[in-house]
Amino acid sequence: MPLTFPGFMETDRLRLRPPEAADAECLFAAYTKDADVARYMVWRPHTSLEETRDFVSRCIAQWKAGSAFSYILSMKEDGQFIGMLEACPRGHIVNIGYLLARNHWGQGLMVEAIQALTTYALGQAGIFRVEATCNVDNRSSARVLEKSGFLLEGRLARHTVLPNISDQPRDCFIYAACRP
Repeated sequence: MPLTFPGFMETDRLRLRPPEAADAECLFAAYTKDADVARYMVWRPHTSLEETRDFVSRCIAQWKAGSAFSYILSMKEDGQFIGMLEACPRGHIVNIGYLLARNHWGQGLMVEAIQALTTYALGQAGIFRVEATCNVDNRSSARVLEKSGFLLEGRLARHTVLPNISDQPRDCFIYAACRP
């Protein structure tokens, strides 16, 4: 049976839910056009709302297909969109990716979201590992993973092209949280 993720999760400060077509404007305003947010991403900052609409459409289609589960992160207090967290199940492994709007960096919010998603994933039958990679120069992302309980497992040479930095594949760290 394929792994599914809940349509809604909550943490102390956050709500996590699947994206909807109407979210594109808020995402564009919050972070998809921000070069600092996109620096270590595999995509370039969006230059138009239409790019963000296309992205949201792909997220919705992947959710329906069960190939990836993207969550919009918003603050419980005021509903403000602050980022995204994605889970991609691959057999007994769930790979995650994440981003956070710049004005919410350094507050422990992504740690909170990753811990909730990881706890859910590792509680599912057949899932034994949640993993993530980050560029070796992205110390902030590495700290988020470490604070989320992930362990550094190694360095992957020439692993990921980050178009905002270089057109050459760059080294990444791989982190994981595993079920005992």
